[in-house]
Amino acid sequence: MSESGTDTDAGDDAGHVGNARRQVADLPEAMIVGRAQDGDLAAFEELNRRYQGPLYRLAVRLLADRGEAEDALQDTMVAVWRKLPSLTELPAFHGWIYQIMTRRCMSVLRTRARRSTDPVDADDMAELTGDRSVLGNGSGYSDPAAATEYAEQLRGLNEELANLPDEQRACWVLREFHELSYPEIAYAMNLPVSTVRGRIARARQNLARGMEAWR
Repeated sequence: MSESGTDTDAGDDAGHVGNARRQVADLPEAMIVGRAQDGDLAAFEELNRRYQGPLYRLAVRLLADRGEAEDALQDTMVAVWRKLPSLTELPAFHGWIYQIMTRRCMSVLRTRARRSTDPVDADDMAELTGDRSVLGNGSGYSDPAAATEYAEQLRGLNEELANLPDEQRACWVLREFHELSYPEIAYAMNLPVSTVRGRIARARQNLARGMEAWR
């Protein structure tokens, strides 16, 4: 076979792979999950593409440590691949994957060493997580003074979040940043819904008090 023919075949293969990925991406999530359960690697790669960013941001918010967040993400995706065949309700995948990541992070918080490997300070948190929803879209400010004030507010919020008890912070972050429902948070945290509501309410009260200086 000629060298040009080989290049053409390689290009065709790459095109087929690209088309397959696009076709998978256009499917409803429950169908993608079903394909991944059957061992379809393209389907699992699509799930990984969709969730690795949000899950990493969740880990950074809960652990405030880059190295631990990266390890938690890797451990979570390995666990998802291994446990995926046991998932019986395919539409519940969203809450299920957040449950695995959340419980992994809570385990790290319970057992972590006193010295973090790569701590994230409040000034870096917004850049790593892309937080915009809680305080408004700061990227829309054209006035440098307003943009600076927004950045300081976000820095203050991250500092106050770090002061919350771990489970209280986790419930609030899952609700406000990741928009999980109360039942999904209860599932992720292995708590009654009433307890989740109480912890989120207390977190809001504590954050409101802590943020008084920024208002």
